[in-house]
Amino acid sequence: MKTPFRGFTAILLKEFLVALRDPLTLFFMFFPALIQMVAFGYALDTDVKHIPTALLNEDRTVESRRIVDEFVNTGTFRVIGEVASVSELARMIRTGKAFAGLQIPPDFTRDLRAGRPAQVQLLIDGSNSSVAGSALNTAVAVALRESVVRMMGELGRRDIPVEVRPQMLYNPAMLSANFFLPGVIGLVTQIAMVFATAMSIVRERERGTLDQLLVSPMSRWGLMLGKLTPYLCIGGVMVASLVAVMRWLFQVPIHGSLLALAVAMLAYLFTLLSLGLLISTQAQNQMQAIQMTVGLILPTVFFSGFIFPRDTMPWIFQRLGDVLPATYFIELAHAIILRGASLTEFWPHLVILGGMGIGIFVLCALQFRKRIG
Repeated sequence: MKTPFRGFTAILLKEFLVALRDPLTLFFMFFPALIQMVAFGYALDTDVKHIPTALLNEDRTVESRRIVDEFVNTGTFRVIGEVASVSELARMIRTGKAFAGLQIPPDFTRDLRAGRPAQVQLLIDGSNSSVAGSALNTAVAVALRESVVRMMGELGRRDIPVEVRPQMLYNPAMLSANFFLPGVIGLVTQIAMVFATAMSIVRERERGTLDQLLVSPMSRWGLMLGKLTPYLCIGGVMVASLVAVMRWLFQVPIHGSLLALAVAMLAYLFTLLSLGLLISTQAQNQMQAIQMTVGLILPTVFFSGFIFPRDTMPWIFQRLGDVLPATYFIELAHAIILRGASLTEFWPHLVILGGMGIGIFVLCALQFRKRIG
């Protein structure tokens, strides 16, 4: 009686030997992933701070200097120098030397003491939307706080009528690394794992050893599973290394169960490796396999929720994100690592991810038209 996975052990040992005898491939699986993890951890930061700001203070009084200190003390603005005219202020922003310009008119203190609205103009470079948005929000907050303090002083009140006391859950310091790094693990793992298995069948075809596999007694299921399993083990070691870097280098706390995280990662790795095998069965050469693998990166970055919230996307891009394995892993990683959730609370994500892996693996075996007997 023929077993559906016959030949699995033979191809498994063969793939392990091929992988271990090729240290350069292992190096390029681990090293770029670690470098990307560290680079993304330091570079991906949405907390805009110390925006270079040019100052035009035409009032030069204690009150004007106090309002400048209010802007600087927020940590969002950093005065890089004073200018003598509006045209010079605009030129510094136009040439990129400053991203914002603060202009205090000569009658600022006079209007303030007379009870009239004292105006301060903030010029913002809108070519960078994230910097511009942060500068605008901070400027409005400074003006509102200063207005409330002065109005309360005029009314003789010590407490404001309505007070909001927000409590930030799961990421109280609002650190960008805590949000991005779980997603970075998903992204760099996808690049490494899909690329690793995408080259396997293609490499056999280009070396002429695929014909030997076609006439061998092993089954297509045993062949596919044997090629996938070694990289599943290697991927597990790589992901464990990335999690260690996230935890000990960037001090990202893991609030959930490590076992739950391991189960989610195992399902994700199996899906990625199956996807790489599917690419390998379709590509005719290594260049095609590389192009297909690279073609998955941008959709994953933009539509998986890695950077941009999926709820704000048009419905067509949300549906596109629904077919990406990284979408479900990133949500699982955020839930387990940041919010301390259990798999029972997010079991639909795990079921979808596992179903994707099994479905793609079956499709791989069916696509690989091996003639037996």
